[in-house]
Amino acid sequence: QVRLVESGGGLVQAGGSLRLSCTASEGIASSKAMGWFRQAPGKEREFVAAINWSGHSTFYGDSVKGRFSISREGDRNTVYLQMNSLQLNDTSVYFCAVGGTVSSLATTMESIGWGQGTQVTVSS
Repeated sequence: QVRLVESGGGLVQAGGSLRLSCTASEGIASSKAMGWFRQAPGKEREFVAAINWSGHSTFYGDSVKGRFSISREGDRNTVYLQMNSLQLNDTSVYFCAVGGTVSSLATTMESIGWGQGTQVTVSS
């Protein structure tokens, strides 16, 4: 069973930082890329970032480049999203994803499963 558990969201002032984490149930992320998407109310799901299995290749959506950093550590079943210089329009529910490659995650936005998401709210 595919299980993705996100955490780390919360309320933060504009300019602040948050670190999200997502743990995939054992084995499902093996040899696959992991990534983050976000979706705000009334808006389409947006690609945020992705990282390959080894952790050496990353890709970011244009709106977060230079501010967010994705990493994959330990047994590689956990992916992190360090979010700095947060802006009001970063407010969204953030979802973790597992897919074949960084490119496929970024272009198809398809995941083998979805977690419940974690809410990030940026206030002025």
